[in-house]
Formats: sequence, C-alpha cells, structure tokens
Amino acid sequence: MLKQVALIALLGMSASAMAGQWQVKVGASSLAPTEDQNVLANGAFTNVEASQEYGFTPSVEYFFNDNFSAELLLATPFEHDVTSNGTKIASFKHLPPTITAKYNFKNSTGFTPYVGVGATVVIPWDEEIVIDGAKLNADVGYGVAGQVGFNFQPADAKNWGVFADVRYADVKSELELNGNAIGDLEVNPWVYTLGYSYKF
Repeated sequence: MLKQVALIALLGMSASAMAGQWQVKVGASSLAPTEDQNVLANGAFTNVEASQEYGFTPSVEYFFNDNFSAELLLATPFEHDVTSNGTKIASFKHLPPTITAKYNFKNSTGFTPYVGVGATVVIPWDEEIVIDGAKLNADVGYGVAGQVGFNFQPADAKNWGVFADVRYADVKSELELNGNAIGDLEVNPWVYTLGYSYKF
C-alpha cells in the first residue's frame, strides 16, 4: 500500500511540474541494520544480523516548486559481514538506490526541514559464506523508505548548503544456499547522512 502511495505521489508531482531546479548532494552515510534476530536454514543459524557500515552517498534532487521535490539516492557499494550469535558466517556487497517524494517546509530563513516517502532497492552481489564449497545467493530486495531531515543555506551562500537527514527502509533479501531457500535476511536499516548540497 505504501509503495502505491509513493508512486501516486511521484506521478502527481510530475504532472504538475513547473520550471524547477536541480540540486546535487554529496554526503557520507552510516547504514545501521536494525534486525538482529533472523533465523536461517531451519534454525541452523540464529540471531543473524548484518553489520553496520559506512559509505559515500551522493544524490540528485529535482524541485518542482518551492515545496515539492523528488530525490534519487545513489551510493558507492556497501560491504557487510553477516553474523550468527556474534560469529561471522557470510558477507555480501550491495547498492541501495532509493527514490523519495519530498515535501520541503520552505520559509523565510535558510533552514529548510523536509520529509519524504518512497521506495528502495537492495542489489546484492559477491555473496560469500564460510562453509567450504557452499554457494550463497541473495535476491534483489524491494522495500518502502521514509526520510526526514533539513537543508541549511547560509545567508552569504549563493547555491551551496549543508544538510543532514535520517532514512528508514523496510527491506529484506531472500537467501539460497546451494540452490535451496534458507529464509529471509531482514535488514531494515536506519541510514544517517551528513553532507553538502548545491542547487543550480
């Protein structure tokens, strides 16, 4: 349902697009998974979780008007260890492209809070598991994403600003070991980002 709402919002914004502006954001992020009680392979692995990692996360944003915008979050690859009861059992790399429809609370100051809702995709690759001779595969995962943050543009800055935001994504990946399904790895991360913005 939330995915449908986000899609409708994006389509509605596109239909009413005005002569807008582009903004490029360059940030650094901490991706912190929240799910630490995954159970895989019929209980062979319990309390499974992915590690917290850090990465470079640029994004591109289009402003339809002062209040409505759409932002596409990109990233350099994140690499996570996967542990079971604190012991490493696997690792994987992934990209998390995320698009959000945003409402910006424009006002007379340089401080602009915003909220957003949208969708994310987790594209994993290079999956490895500690079991000799075994092959691990993680499927592409899809989920709903939310966002809250602010952009601050000093009075003497023409186009530059700084921003901070927090995102949450409800996302998981289906796992296979030697071609057999062993369960879902739920990640459901918080993503904390700080960076610079430039509007043109």
